[in-house]
Amino acid sequence: MGNSQAQGIRGRPEEAPQLLESLVRRAEAAGASDIHLQRVGDGAEVAFRLDGVLAPVSTLPAEVTERVFGRIKYLSRLRTYQSTLPQEGRIDRAEIGSRGDLRVATYPTVTGEKIVLRLFLESSGRRLSELHLSPPILSLLERFLRSPSGLLLLTGPAGSGKTTTIYGCLRHLLELGGRHVITIEDPVEQVLPGLMQTEVNEGAGLTFATAARHLLRQDPQVLVVGEIRDEETAGVVVRAALTGHLVISTLHAGSCHGVVERLLGLCSDRQSAIAALSLILNQRLLRQVCPGCAGRGCERCLHSGHLGRIPAVEWCAVGETQRARLRAGDVGSIRPGCPLSAVARELVAAGRTTEAERVRVLGPAEGIEESGEGN
Repeated sequence: MGNSQAQGIRGRPEEAPQLLESLVRRAEAAGASDIHLQRVGDGAEVAFRLDGVLAPVSTLPAEVTERVFGRIKYLSRLRTYQSTLPQEGRIDRAEIGSRGDLRVATYPTVTGEKIVLRLFLESSGRRLSELHLSPPILSLLERFLRSPSGLLLLTGPAGSGKTTTIYGCLRHLLELGGRHVITIEDPVEQVLPGLMQTEVNEGAGLTFATAARHLLRQDPQVLVVGEIRDEETAGVVVRAALTGHLVISTLHAGSCHGVVERLLGLCSDRQSAIAALSLILNQRLLRQVCPGCAGRGCERCLHSGHLGRIPAVEWCAVGETQRARLRAGDVGSIRPGCPLSAVARELVAAGRTTEAERVRVLGPAEGIEESGEGN
């Protein structure tokens, strides 16, 4: 599928519900994270995102395209007649016979409307020990999660596995037990029994900052804030970490050094931000060489040579010595324990991924990922 030509889907307009369900089942069987449907003329092109790479898989003919697009909008409670403005919704798994809920996002383009379906598979949730993290990083995370308070920040571009790592941490916290854990997510991708999970709804005024401010009155011991987007959220997160809460969040920066710079830029009280910060993870995902065919291509990997992805993660633990340097204004002292470039090269040397994949994800130049540019 990954390297083969897209095949056309045949069907009559009245078969649109069955065609949509078949397409979702096909994407689930392939392990896709997203389904892309792009209107081109009267028809549509269909592609799956497989291991982070978009692969064309089929085309929808004109006679069924309108019905399939309308069916998606109907199930996700969107305006079926609206195609010139973006819309967002969600399809319940029971409505379509899928293994998990689907997030729906429509967007107008010059060739016609585009719809992206994000697949949420509860079965894809993995424990922290199953994320293929290096022993030093796994040890650091387990130690942090046993701490009574502190702030863990994750960074990396979209699709770098931050959410997967956070859910691994949440499962580990559930295994440890004994603490009230509250999450604020956009969206909730997996429902984990035993947690109090909240979904952001900016249209209704429920932002990350608003939710965090009020949820602190729910007596959490662990608070997970999906993303720090503004000064108010940064302030709430820092105060929570300093007042006896264990806090996990993400911050778009692209490097460990960039995370500190951005956090200090968002917080008016820089000293509190420095005191709160405990651990930074900067991660990427690289496609893994298919173990069944050693990268040559087989049915199992859909002839792509890759099967699944592995994380490349650099980390920076912020202890008292590092905090003293930051208080003195030495932000440049933030250096990862093992740079991302070195981690990725180790994975290539071990035969777990390829040099071409390393270059695709990190770029050809040494040190480009440490700068945080382009993220």
